[in-house]
Amino acid sequence: MLNAVLTSLRDIPTPPFRAVLWKSIGLTLALLAVVWIGTFAVADYLVAMLPVEWQTAADWLAGLLLFVGLGFLVAPVTALFAGLYADEVAEVVERTRYPTERPGVSQSLMIGFLSALRFTGFVVLVNIAMLPLLFLPGINVPIFLIVNAYLLGREYFEQAAMRFRSPEDARVFRSAHSGKVMLGGLTIAALLAIPVVNILTPLYATALMVHVVKLAERQDRA
Repeated sequence: MLNAVLTSLRDIPTPPFRAVLWKSIGLTLALLAVVWIGTFAVADYLVAMLPVEWQTAADWLAGLLLFVGLGFLVAPVTALFAGLYADEVAEVVERTRYPTERPGVSQSLMIGFLSALRFTGFVVLVNIAMLPLLFLPGINVPIFLIVNAYLLGREYFEQAAMRFRSPEDARVFRSAHSGKVMLGGLTIAALLAIPVVNILTPLYATALMVHVVKLAERQDRA
């Protein structure tokens, strides 16, 4: 598992990954910027409706809440883009790291996007439910890591596994190797928690889970 993590991190800046890397960064930043601008405009409108003496404090509070909220949005945005370039990243990993093995079969763009959209909605709901935990120091970070490790690990592993098996078989395969999936998910969630660097999460997570799938397959054959 450690080798899979280190290999995935080393591969990110290499030439085969760069095109996907820039698309990943561009799409993530673009969507987060749109959300920020739109939400800030709404907040400004609401603050302007308050009495003048409350507006300065309300501006500060709104800015703080928006900043925190945007941090929680990174997880669902990451999940959304997983369906857009998961196959492209997986193909690069399979071609460069497993050239002698049978390549996977890509899903159609629409199927991948709809699957990611469905999962994104679920991640949004879960992270909204977790927002009150922000005010509980000592348990907020561990819970954030554990919940997102499970959710993102499951999603990225099944995306990689479905290149070789049906969705139902991918879920069964994931359940059979839940320990490895959770461990890999923890490294994804840890990267997700690092500001700025977390925009690399989709690229790293997809590459990592291709390696985890290959590792799990080798163990099943042993």
